[in-house]
Formats: sequence, C-alpha cells, structure tokens
Amino acid sequence: MTKAATDHPAAVELALPIEGMTCASCVNRIERFLKKTPGVEDAFVNLATEIATIRYLPEEAGRSELVAAVEAAGYDVRPGGSADAGAAELTADVLRAADAESGQRAEEARDLLTRALVAIGIGVGIMALMFLPVGLGMEDRNRLALIPATFIQAWAGGRFYRAAWRAARHLATSMDTLIAVGTSAAWGYSVAVTLWPELAMAAGREPAAYFDSSTIILGFVLLGRWLEARARSQAGGAIRRLLALEPPVARRLDGGAETDVPVAAVAPGDLLRVRPGDRVPVDGLVASGESAVDQSMLTGESMPVDVVEGSQVIGGTLNTNGTFVMRATRVGRDTALARIIELVQRAQGSKAPIQRLADRVSEIFVPVVLVGAALTFVAWLAFGPEPRLPFALTAFVSVLIIACPCAMGLATPTGIMVGTGRGAEAGILIRGGEALEAAHRVNTVVFDKTGTLTAGTPVVTEVTAAAGFDASLVLRLAAAVETGSEHPAGEAIVARARAEGIDVAADPVTEFRAVAGRGVEGTVLHDGRPRRVAVGTVAYLDGLGVATEPLRDALTPALAAGSGVAAVAIDGYAAGLLTLRDTVKPSAAGAVRELAAAGIDVWLLSGDARAVAESIAREVGIPADRVLADVLPDGKAAKIQALRDDGRIVAMVGDGVNDAPALASADVGIAIGTGADVAIEAADVTLVGGDPRDVATAIELSRSTMRVVRQNLAWAFAYNVILIPVAMGVLFPAFGLLLNPALAAGAMALSSVSVVLNSLRLRAARVRPPVERESRRAAAAVS
Repeated sequence: MTKAATDHPAAVELALPIEGMTCASCVNRIERFLKKTPGVEDAFVNLATEIATIRYLPEEAGRSELVAAVEAAGYDVRPGGSADAGAAELTADVLRAADAESGQRAEEARDLLTRALVAIGIGVGIMALMFLPVGLGMEDRNRLALIPATFIQAWAGGRFYRAAWRAARHLATSMDTLIAVGTSAAWGYSVAVTLWPELAMAAGREPAAYFDSSTIILGFVLLGRWLEARARSQAGGAIRRLLALEPPVARRLDGGAETDVPVAAVAPGDLLRVRPGDRVPVDGLVASGESAVDQSMLTGESMPVDVVEGSQVIGGTLNTNGTFVMRATRVGRDTALARIIELVQRAQGSKAPIQRLADRVSEIFVPVVLVGAALTFVAWLAFGPEPRLPFALTAFVSVLIIACPCAMGLATPTGIMVGTGRGAEAGILIRGGEALEAAHRVNTVVFDKTGTLTAGTPVVTEVTAAAGFDASLVLRLAAAVETGSEHPAGEAIVARARAEGIDVAADPVTEFRAVAGRGVEGTVLHDGRPRRVAVGTVAYLDGLGVATEPLRDALTPALAAGSGVAAVAIDGYAAGLLTLRDTVKPSAAGAVRELAAAGIDVWLLSGDARAVAESIAREVGIPADRVLADVLPDGKAAKIQALRDDGRIVAMVGDGVNDAPALASADVGIAIGTGADVAIEAADVTLVGGDPRDVATAIELSRSTMRVVRQNLAWAFAYNVILIPVAMGVLFPAFGLLLNPALAAGAMALSSVSVVLNSLRLRAARVRPPVERESRRAAAAVS
C-alpha cells in the first residue's frame, strides 16, 4: 500500500489468515475477489505468511462480507483475524493470536510429513513389486498394487482434489489442479489396464501400470510442502523472537508489598521492581536505583546502557546487574516492543512492486500449462514412437507436475520476510516491501542536523573569563542562577558545573527572573556575600546596562565557528562567556564515510544559520556545496522535492516533528527512533537505536534483499522455461530422454525449497558496519 492509502482516517484494516493457498495464482484470485467487494479500498495477500490484509470502510463492508469473498474465491479463512479502526498497524494482540496458531500449523506440518513418508514408502514398495523378479505376471502385480495405490490417491491426494474442486467450482485453476489432473491421469490409466488388461493387449501393448509414479509423485509433492512449511517457519522467526521478549509477569509495588501480576494488568503509573536478570516488563522511567540494561535485541546496541533515576527504560530489554524501581508510562500496544512487532509484521506481510511481474505471469500460467500438457499428449499420441499411449501419458503428467508455479509465488515474500526480520533484530524497522525496494535504489541521503547527526542538546564546550574574574567562579555562579531555568542552555550550564564537581545547590538564589528567549538573572549567596548574576545573550546584558566590550574578543571566533554563546555578568560587570554547541554524535562522521563508500551523495539540511550548518558539515565530512541551511520547517519538503526533480532517488533522515513532511515527501523516509512519534509514523524506515550509521546498514540490507529476490525470481522463471520443454520431450528425438514424472515431482519440490533456502541466507546478512564493530571492541577494551 502507498503512504497515502495508509493515512485514510475512516478506513479499518483487517488481517485474515487464509487456508488452502499454494501458489501465486491463488494470491491473485483472492486479491481480485476482495478488491471487487464493495467498501474495500485495498487488499493484498502474502503467500509466505498466509495472511490477507484488507483495508475497507466499515460502513460499507464487514468481516463477514470479506470472509465470504475469500470463500467465493475458493479458499477458507482460519479462525482469528482482527480489525483496528483508524490504525495503520496490526495490534500486538493480533500477532499473539497468529502466534497461537503455530500449534495448529505444526500439527498440519506433521500430517504432511506423515502422508508424504507413507506415500513414498508405498510407492517404493510398488516399484519393487513391478520390477523385481518375484515370480508374478504383470497382471498379478497390477492387482496387488491397485488397492494401496488407490488408498494413497484418496488419502494423500485428497487435499489436492478438494482444492482443485474448490477452484473448478469458480471456473478457476491452481497448482492443485495440475497435481490432481496429473496424478489422476497416471492412476486412472493404471486402473484401466489393471481391470481390463485385454484392452491394452488388443492394442498390442503390455498392460503396464503407473501406480508407482502416481503414488511417489504425491509423496514428493507433500514432502516438498512440508519442507516449504519448515523453511517458511524459519523465515518468520523474527516475529516469534520479538514476542518472546515480553515477560509474562511484572513485580508490582503496592503499599510496600510486592506482588507478581500479569504484564497485561500493569497500568500507567504503576511502580514495578526490576531485579537482576529480569526483563523490563513495560516502558517507563526509573524511579529509584540504578543498573545497566541490555537493549541489543530492540536497538542493536551491543553494550549495556547505564540507567539511573529519571532514565527511560524499554519493555522487553534485559536488566543485568542492578535492581531498580520504575514507573510504567506505556503499556500494552503502546510500548516500543509492541509497536516494533506491529511494524515488522506489516513489513513481512507486504508486497513489493517487483512481485507484480511474478503475479501477472502466475495468473495465466496454470491455464496455459493445462493447454500445453494437453497438446503434448496429443502430439505424442499422434507422432510419438510405439507404445505411443504410455509415452504420451508420461509426457502429459511430467508437464503438469514440473510446471507448478509455487516457486514464483514464494520468490518475493520469503525474501521480504527474512530481510525485514533481520533488520528488526538490529533495530532497523522497514515498513514494507515497497519501502524495501525503494531503499536499494537510493543514491542521495539528506540528513537533518539537530538530533540526527548531532545529539540534539547543547553542551558547554568552553568557559572564558574576562579580566578580573576566575573561570571557575563564572561557571559556578552562572550554574547557580540557571538552576531555576528550564531552557536547554541553562541545563547544559548546570550539567557542565556538576561535571566539574561543583555543588550547584550550595549557593542559594533569590530574586530570580527569566526573560523568555533572552536570559535569566538573580541574586546568588556565595561565601556569605550576595552577588547579582545575569546570564543570557549579549543583547540582554546590554539591555541591563552591562558594558560587554570585554567579551568581544571571545565572542567573534565562537560565532564564526557556529557555536552558541551565553554571556555572564556579575555585579554589573561583564564576567565571562560560555560557549555552547550541539555536539556531533560520535558515529556521525563514520555514517557519512560509509554512505560515500557505497556511492551515495550525502547532504545536510538545517534550519540553522549557514555558519552553524557548515561547521557541522565540516566536522562530519559533508562538502559545503551540499549544505542546505536557513530552511524553515515548511520549506524542508520543498528542498527534498527539488532534489527528486533533479533525478535523484532521495532518502531523508530526521527525528523531529518538523521533519515529518520532508520524510513523507522523500522516496524513502528514515526516522531516528529516539525522535518524535509523528516522524516515525511518517517514515518508511525507523532506526530504533538512533545511530546514523544504521542508514548505510539499512540501504545495504535493502540491496542484499533485492539481490536475493531477483535471484529467486530468476531461478523460478528459468526452472519453468528450461524444464517444461524437457518434460514435453524436446530431448527425446536427439538423446532418447523423457522426464520421469516422479523426478518431475522431486524437481518441483526442490525448486520451491531452494527459493526459500536462498532467502534464508539473508539471516547471515551483515547488519553492522565493520568500523562500528571495531570501535565497540576498542571501547570495551578501554573500559
């Protein structure tokens, strides 16, 4: 779905688990029936997850109408499915319900394996009976094979007959149609020559049966289905691993007593104790205590993060060695873990544009194969060598079995499932197949400055004292008066003082006054002496009648470097200058280098003055001619569009509310996960940990995923293009080779399994740049 489609305020989204799909033609049929249902805005079906996601208007349609549409297409809906009015993502409750179905699917997989092994075993037995010297004539051998082969045809092949009949009732065909028709032809011919051998002999042919072929074909096809189910389960493992992060219980504090309660019973404001080795139950803030929390599964950050009073903690992360009490702030579907699961599930169930080609081909593939198989049969019967009927039957069955398009149906969704799951494990959340495909084509990345390449909060980098004043005293008195301020610059001054061991509470402040956007002043009692202190802009001090000329020498280079300044006056005299900067993230320069190494142009977009923006750009390695400065919030989207109009494929990286329009207008919007919720909702990719180096990682993961998808599609198409003519018998005139139907069944199963296994290679994809791993090792060694 497009970004615009997911923003419709009146629409409801429903996830329906579908039963009976086998190939891409099944997907297309269900989508067509759903989309023509009144009230349905959009629908897509994922073969790998077996889930149909429908966006519809509740006043025009309901769940019953949608289920009826699926059933009219010839398929069943498993119990379950959930709608969420006005929400774009499926809830975590839906995912838990889907996870609860794993037991049923495991039982189905066991049934597939049982039927496959029994069918293969009986088929091998029949083959031995037919060819080993057991002292029986052909007619007696056929009679002995009739009953077990017929049992397998009904018991193991029943699922194919039922599915083929459902499709036929609606004048449609599917992969099951090919299998049902092919094995029925082999079995039916064998029954005829067994019951009426004189017909074959009258035609001058030995009454040879193909019970072994029909039975082994069914066994191989079922074995392939079982292998596919196993491989799909591995491909979707990221969801289960994320679900396993949520602890079942939390230890709630109530009036001094501690009680274990289900996590679902935790409400915002509850106090919870987290002991060493516990998983944090929900999102919240540390109320008391301190520890180190391992956030690697959610953010990709390999080193535990220290938490103290006031620190934010994320549900599902692992407490290591300390005990702390936290206050719950977000619970249930509002937690970061629940939102991550929602995004991953949506991504894995989405459809990439590249899949449309496979869908269009598969839609007409089965009818074409049926016609081709019939023509093959007629050609062999008319022009083939004697005995013509067995040759014609062999070629007919081989064409039907070898042509099953299941590999084409699995080529794209399995790649998307594994790729997005691998990204989620590293804290890179890709919204869906469309975003994944767009990301691999990106050749220009535009970074917002504040909070993306920089920390987003100012720090005091230098304290300069004017003549007659001591720098330590200037910082101490400025921090004392700033304790009453909530301005980020004031917090930075207080933080610098505390970092230097100054007790900012030791000097009481009276007569405090703040002037918004200009500065603060107050009387500080220091060493028993009242000192009148003012901190703010130079213009603010000028307005107070302070002569600021002594600060000019320090002020000019600070402004030229793009730094902010806070001037300090003590007792009416200019006392010093505090230089403030929004410091660059340690990983920012590495992020720019990695993107440049990947052939991607990097730009900087900022609302700050050009001097400030160019200073940050120099520090991280972005050329000055790729700096877009002095851009107002409503102008950021226009700048992105201008780059796109220039023929670039643009990814925008931001974290703030004012970045949301630019994120939405880019080809790919990438949100820093530590930023505002609205930015995350507008983005195609979310970096949970906030590391800008993950931008390069996300693009490389996208490229790897699309490379695997193309390999899958190439294999699936080549398999059919090459082997269908072989099954028809093109090699027979020159080499005397005709494909055995049982081998055709094995090759068909191998094709599907190979596509899934190729997708699983993405689980080993590199999701951390080597430079990051080395820097972390070095940091760990130092600590």
